[in-house]
This record gives sequence, structure tokens and C-alpha cells, in this order.
Amino acid sequence: MSLDVTRIRKDFPIFTRTIRDGKKLIYLDSGATSQKPQIVIDAEVDFYAKHNAAAHRGAHQLAEEATEMFEASRSTVASFLGAKTEEIVFTKSATESLNLLAYAFSNAEPGSQFAISSEHSIVVSEMEHHANLIPWQQLAKRSGAELKWFGVTSDGRLDESNIDSLITSKTKIVAITQQSNVLGTINNLDRIIEKAHKIGAIVIVDACQSVPHMPVDVSKLGADFLAFSGHKILGPTGVGVLWGRYELLNNLPPFLFGGSMIENVTMTDATWAEAPRKFEAGVPNMAQVVGLAAGIKYLQSIGLEKVHEHEKVLTGYLLNELNQIPGIAVVGPTDISLRGGTVSFT
Repeated sequence: MSLDVTRIRKDFPIFTRTIRDGKKLIYLDSGATSQKPQIVIDAEVDFYAKHNAAAHRGAHQLAEEATEMFEASRSTVASFLGAKTEEIVFTKSATESLNLLAYAFSNAEPGSQFAISSEHSIVVSEMEHHANLIPWQQLAKRSGAELKWFGVTSDGRLDESNIDSLITSKTKIVAITQQSNVLGTINNLDRIIEKAHKIGAIVIVDACQSVPHMPVDVSKLGADFLAFSGHKILGPTGVGVLWGRYELLNNLPPFLFGGSMIENVTMTDATWAEAPRKFEAGVPNMAQVVGLAAGIKYLQSIGLEKVHEHEKVLTGYLLNELNQIPGIAVVGPTDISLRGGTVSFT
């Protein structure tokens, strides 16, 4: 069954406006940030208007309501990803999620499974968004680890021809994108994840471009950590998600310190709450988290499989039309089964 695009468009108030010269708004920048359906806007406003209080910070009714809404939203995100509720950490962005991991590795006790040194290597790819390159680049500088990377083939696919020399017994971290924000390439990560796990490396996936556009089940993906941003999946700005396997997440040292992430504290020492709360220091971004859950539920009501198939049809049409224009060259895979809706051309 095809999508009722006309009906869906009516759910987004921004599309009632016009732009220059009274023209209808056509938005083609969802890879940067998505527009918001009314249901997301309403969810955020409703929280502030009726339930605003600090989650996990009080015993009064508003605080209890805020906590219930915050944790219900966590359950929504977990179900959407095929994850356990306690494996979902809320951050302010995917960028913060990835930096959280990089700094946690920096702070790891010597001898722990996360400790990294000049004896190790970190593997990324040339496809990475800066948010999944710079944190690892800088971690390599701080720790002395070697930074290595997968190249890209002439048709915009990940070049795995030298995987055996990239992922070795020295490899500590493999940080890789599931879908390129520039080329649109969808990477099949099975071989990389299997190779990394054979030598005990930790696999971190940037799913910012994949999670909003196709079904992603972390229980089947096989990675150890995954990050995405709320504002690309119809949710508000200021909220991101970090998923991690619980046994890893709970052993990872915290990134920020403060209220809500403490179990016990004295003037000279402190112990941390269990994950996910030990990574959520301070009053959380509650309204944004509630808005994110509303966006995910809206997307689920449409059907992510339908969205993915519709995008493939549109992408195929665009590629075909671009190829009819003299002098235009598409950058990235031309096979729509290997790519998402992001299309670059020269």
C-alpha cells in the first residue's frame, strides 16, 4: 500500500506557509533536520503547559507525572529499536552521544575493557560525518592510538578490500556509519561487525541517517553502541539517543557528573547510579524526550517499511531523471537497493 502523501503533508503545519513569491514550500533538507508534525509540537507544548517538573527529582504530583512521561518515552524508543529500556540513554544530540563514548574511553581505568593506549588502533571510514570522525581522531591523539580508516570505492561504496589490515588484534574501536549523509550509501555492516568482534573490538554505529528512514533492530544489527539524533526523526531539537549493550553500558565510566547520576555521595567520594541514569547528569531534556517519543509513534503509525519503500521509489525516479541531464554525474551508488534518499551530484 502506498503512502497518502497529501494527508501526511497536512500533518505538518510548516507546509501551510509559502516562501518567496508566494510559492509552496518544498523541503529537501531532511538529512540535516526534519520538519515536525503537529503531534510532536503538541506533545512538547502539553508537557510544559500541564506536567512541567524535574523528572526523578521530587515526590510531588507534577514530578511524578514528569518522571512517568520521561520513562514512558524511554520505553517507546527502546521498543522502536528492538532494545531493552535500560539500554537507552538520552543526550542532547547524536554528536553528544558519540563524544560521550569517546570521553568515556579516555576516562577508563587502566586495564579495563575500555582503556585505550598507544598499543591500540581506532578504525573509522572516509564516509563519516564529522561527529563520528573528530571524537575518535581526538581520542587517538590523546591516547596515542593509531587512527585507521576504510576508503570509498569509485561508485561510493565502502571499500572493504583491506579489512584484514585495518581490523587487527590491535583494534579497540570500530566507529562506522550505517548510512552516509553525503553519498546516501547504506552500508551492510555484517562483515565488519563480525570481524571486529572476533578480535574483541567494540563497534559503534552512527545511525543518524538510517534510523529515521528504515527499520533498524539493534538486537539483529550486532553492534555494541548506536547513536542517532531526535531532530532528524520528526522529534524536537536538543535530544539525542545513545543505545548500548547493557553489560557494556553499565561498565562504561560516566562522562558528566552531577545530580541524578549519583547513587551515594560523601564529601570525599561518590558512587554512580546504574545505566542509563549514570549518563544523564542534571535535569534532563524532558519535553524534548516526550516530543521525540511522539515523533516515533507518528512514524510507526505510518509504517517505517512503507516510508522506506516510498523513498526508494522517489530516489529511483530522481536518479533516472538526473541521468537524463547532460553534464550531470551522480555521486554514490546508482543501485537504489544500496542507498537511501540522500543524493549528491555534480
